[in-house]
Amino acid sequence: MEALAGAKGGRGRSHRASLLGVFMQRLTQSSSALAVRGSLTIHSAPSALRAHVEWALADLLGLSTRCEWTPQMLKAGTFKCTLTWRDRAGVAAAVASALRSWHYLYFEVQEDSNSGGELFRFTPELGIHRAVTDLSGAVLVSENQINEILQKSFDEESIRSGIAHCLGEDWENELERFRGVNHQELSHLRAI
Repeated sequence: MEALAGAKGGRGRSHRASLLGVFMQRLTQSSSALAVRGSLTIHSAPSALRAHVEWALADLLGLSTRCEWTPQMLKAGTFKCTLTWRDRAGVAAAVASALRSWHYLYFEVQEDSNSGGELFRFTPELGIHRAVTDLSGAVLVSENQINEILQKSFDEESIRSGIAHCLGEDWENELERFRGVNHQELSHLRAI
């Protein structure tokens, strides 16, 4: 009987240690999986698409996701919102992929981790632009991108144009006008 109790007690301790190991592993996995911060700014969305955008975001980010829409003064009949989250790596790419299917949206999605991140920008005219960013949010251009630009370029102007495309200057210029409206509103509110 004692031998059976000793065997049972030994098995119980090793089983608890095994469960503790699994529990600690889960904690480690979930904290590393949630090491990514993300933000979405929809600069302009037609009123009719707001519910569809929210459904797509709720599917990707969770049911509690809700956008605070405000009128976009730059384009009549459109709205804007900003949303942040903390989730697994790759969510920003999924959000950008889902939102780009609606042609009338202007948006940018940023994903940041402790080692850098990604930036996705979209306009109906230009399509989507994806860039890798450093810790400060600056767009990084890789050696492969530079080599490709140099192989396809024959003069200084085409090299400059290729680098500007890699940096996403056209997207930046297009979305900057929306950002400017947001800053003007903030300045106006502060003045009041």
